[in-house]
Amino acid sequence: MPATRLSTFDDWVDLFRVWQSDIGVAYPEITNYKFEAKFGPTRSNEVEYGAYKGRAKWERVVQIPDQRMRDALLNLIVYQGDTEFASVEQQRRLFETAPTEHDRQSLCRVMTEEMRHGWQMCHLLMHHFGYSGRVEAQKMLERRAFDQKRLLGAFNQDVLNWLDFFVYTDFVDRDGKYQLTMLSYSGFAPLAQSMIPMLKEESFHLGTGQDGIKRIVKAAVVPSQIIQKYINKWIPVSLDLFGVDQSSSAHWFYVWGLKGRYDEPTAKEQANLSCMNEHSRDLYYQECLKLVEMINKSVPPGQPMLYVPDDKFNRYIGEHARQPYSVRGELLGDVEYAEHMKQMLPQPEDAALIGEIQALEKRWISAKGAIQ
Repeated sequence: MPATRLSTFDDWVDLFRVWQSDIGVAYPEITNYKFEAKFGPTRSNEVEYGAYKGRAKWERVVQIPDQRMRDALLNLIVYQGDTEFASVEQQRRLFETAPTEHDRQSLCRVMTEEMRHGWQMCHLLMHHFGYSGRVEAQKMLERRAFDQKRLLGAFNQDVLNWLDFFVYTDFVDRDGKYQLTMLSYSGFAPLAQSMIPMLKEESFHLGTGQDGIKRIVKAAVVPSQIIQKYINKWIPVSLDLFGVDQSSSAHWFYVWGLKGRYDEPTAKEQANLSCMNEHSRDLYYQECLKLVEMINKSVPPGQPMLYVPDDKFNRYIGEHARQPYSVRGELLGDVEYAEHMKQMLPQPEDAALIGEIQALEKRWISAKGAIQ
């Protein structure tokens, strides 16, 4: 890593190439990808909600009328960018075990687009936020998920196998869709404009995950109880990613016109500023229920159906954080809960079995196109 701070975006690009090599993803199809900042048209040229509703969106940071707003905007961009680079680090070992060439190419696309999303956020930081932006853009490439240094705990967890990957892209990346959508309504025009291409790319990631789980379910080789364990792993993590309950930060993001509700264009009721995170989290949870219902259509006759764990299960943020609720929402005793967690979350022996299945059983996942 450089001993001095970055001065130009070209300096940052040089560091980005070092980062690719350092984490072990400098494959030709990735390094030859044309990384660039992309912008798209927003719904409105005016701020659509909050205290500045009706005013022209800000094109430059210096136009934003309050330093607290500028600091909050910087923070939103940093956290979004950090998740993008972290997800690449989490998935970096999967090239070695891709079940088909289609899946390898899908992984390449997911990872290059996640890199581009991080690139986009760093482009904003470097071009709009002066010295502070340059510092944060450099730090973005210095943290490592596998060193437990990423800003959000979900992005310091390992993605060990392709079942892990498919569940991750279906549910964690779906939280990303929600975050990007909320930022697409931002009063800071360059951020809102950045979200449009990012959301189009993110849709492929979600489809990759949903289709991958269906293909595994249809093949009926990986035990359904193990598939369920990975759903139990990633959905609570995704719920936590919406942030704390009764969040003052989410309150002010909205008042300042920096981050809207997920359903902002269609929401009929006035925003409840004390429950901003809860509002979008509830919409996400309802979507998860529908997704798992769709997956269950691919479950072969006689096999157990999958389900979404209760929203109180294994939570580390919010009202139910660190409380011993079961996957069905029952409050358990400490000893019973410890045993329940071993039964309901992936264990080393589960990962070992998946590794053995993926190495020895060629038909552990249905071919692409087998799902109607």
